Amino acid sequence: MKHHRAALLIALMSAVLATGLSPVTANAASSGVRKKAPKQAIDKGPAETRAERDKRLARECKGRPNAGACEGYGN
Repeated sequence: MKHHRAALLIALMSAVLATGLSPVTANAASSGVRKKAPKQAIDKGPAETRAERDKRLARECKGRPNAGACEGYGN
């Protein structure tokens, strides 16, 4: 059992060392230019403006009770 663990440990260590010592390619070493990261989309807020929302609520809440989302727009 101990021999299996030791062999496994040696195999893992050699794999880690082999990946860490990989040679650098000539292109990556010679060119000092890095690629720019893509720009992330900027959230521009709600889809409708405040004026558009007021008009929509006045239209949708016409004749409804003055409560909930229609508060101030009903009747």
